This record gives sequence, C-alpha cells and structure tokens, in this order.
Amino acid sequence: MSTARLTINLDALVTNWRNLDALTTCETAAVVKANGYGLDAGRVGKALAKAGARNFFVAAAEEGGALRRALGPGPGISVFSGHMEGDAKLLKDFQLTPMLNSLDQMLRHFEALPGHPFGVQLDSGMNRLGMEPGEWAAVAEIALSQNPVLLMSHLACADEPEHAMNAQQLQVFREMTDGLEIPRSLAATGGMLLGKDYHFDLCRPGVGLYGGMPFKDAVPVVQLDLPVIQVRDLEPGETAGYGNAWTARRPSRIATVAAGYADGLHRAMGAGGIQVYAGETPCPVVGRVSMDMITVDVTDLAEVPDMLAILNERQTVDMLADAAGTIGYEILTSSGHRSARTYLG
Repeated sequence: MSTARLTINLDALVTNWRNLDALTTCETAAVVKANGYGLDAGRVGKALAKAGARNFFVAAAEEGGALRRALGPGPGISVFSGHMEGDAKLLKDFQLTPMLNSLDQMLRHFEALPGHPFGVQLDSGMNRLGMEPGEWAAVAEIALSQNPVLLMSHLACADEPEHAMNAQQLQVFREMTDGLEIPRSLAATGGMLLGKDYHFDLCRPGVGLYGGMPFKDAVPVVQLDLPVIQVRDLEPGETAGYGNAWTARRPSRIATVAAGYADGLHRAMGAGGIQVYAGETPCPVVGRVSMDMITVDVTDLAEVPDMLAILNERQTVDMLADAAGTIGYEILTSSGHRSARTYLG
C-alpha cells in the first residue's frame, strides 16, 4: 500500500455522542457538516441515527440532500446557511429545514415554500449569521405566525469557559426568545460543557463527537497510519529534506513515509515537535513536511514497521493542530482525502 490508512471508529463516535447527551436533559442532535468533519457524513449519520440521534445539522442544502439519501426519511436535517437562492427544490425534495438568517431569506422561503418547516437563526453577538436583535424585533411577529420549529444562536467563545462573551450572548439570546413557545438551541460542544443554563431544548455537538477539544473526555475516533516508503542511514552532519532543515547529530536511520501537506498534514507541523508512533514508541518527525512525504528519525527502533501512526490516542487531532498553529477542526476536515479508509463499528 502506497497511501496512508485512515481508521474511523464509529463506535467511539457513538460513545462521544452518548456521553455528551448524558450531560443534558434536552434533545441532543449532531452536526455532520463538511461531510461529517471529513469522515463521511452518511456513515457518521447512520451510526448516530442508530444510536438515537433524531436531528442533524449541515452547512448547506447540498450537504443536506446527500445526508438524506444516506439516512432516508425520518430524521430531521437542518441547514445552517438557511434558504439560499436556488435552494427551494432541494429543501422540498429532501425534507430539509433551513435556519433562516435574514429578512431576505424569510421572504424567499415564505414565497417559494409556504408551509414548509423552517427555523430562525438569531445573532446574539457573534456577528456571523442570523438576525440581530433589532431586525428580529421588526419581523418576529411575521416569523412566529408561520410557526418556526426552532430558534437558535451560536456562541463565539464557548471553548473559553470564563470568557465574558458567553454570559453576554446567553443574556441577549434570552432577551430575544424568552416567553416564546418555540424550541430553542444555543449550545454546540463547548456550550454543552458550560452547563444547563446554555442547554435550552436542543444541543447540537459537532467537534466533540469526532474526538476534538473542548470535550476533554472524548474518546479518540480516528487513527492515521502512514506507510514507510524507504529507510536510509545518515552519518553525522548529513541533512534530510528541503532546505537542509534537519542535520543528523549522530549516526541516524531516517524513514520516509507517504503523506504530506496534500493529505492535510500541514507544512508547519515539521517545526512543531510532532511524532509518529511505532506501537508505543514515539519517533520524531525531522526536516520539513513536503507535499507527499515526511521524514522520521527511527534510529532507536530495533525494527522499522511497514506503517507508522501520526494520529492516534497518544497524538490527537488537537496536538497536531497545536504543532501546526491551527485547530483540530481543520486537521479533521483536511486529513485523509487520499487515504484508504477502514470503518470500525
């Protein structure tokens, strides 16, 4: 095998959903946008639906259509981007629920799909999507007369529990929705961990399902194993990789493995102190990460295996992200496009 092997443990994913669900007394949905954070929304959605998830969230109507084909009729599928121009047929044919973000979207939806289910996304302070308080006040009566199924907002700083923005957004969301007989949703993964005040009627975890922070108790879901293409011996003073970025200080064995930044393993990781693993034994990545290859110091291994793991329970997506100066979301969604995939569970 000349490509990396990505192993996705759907049982671990389900465990994470159940553990997050246990934190609340409300409904727990699942966010499966970006093709299930890169892990295949159809497979992820089926596993979670079998475990009891009844509502799913995607970014765009096209994603919702693909997910509906996988799930079949029954589970709810909501679309964060709302009702965009040209979405009416997709929303209708695949029974998708747009989260309307503006007056323009509201008018488009009511004209194109009268009576079709919808929710409303409110901007409680993130300034990204949704109706601001003044806009909502102006159209709330019209919107409520059409029976929205959900009022939602999104927290900007939920991964920082002490951040003042959390309480500020909670207050604004309450001011916009208190007293309305409509189900509400504010919390994604981070919001769920802030406590019951943030839970309302529905929580919608995303990255925590897939093993990412801020859910510290998440069970690892993915492992990425890289095939060893070649092993060579270097004398002290010899270098490896582009720019002579690493110099051997001792007689060294260097393994070249088949993956690089084209596989979502960012070039910046090479300077971030990451490892690959031969079983329990860590081996440092040396030199620069290139497009298709990484070089690894395997001098201390008695025998070099055919595969070395770069993503596993010892080195998580968030550890790789830290080394690259990014976040676990980006590692998940950009890794494994060329990898052979194995699904467990």
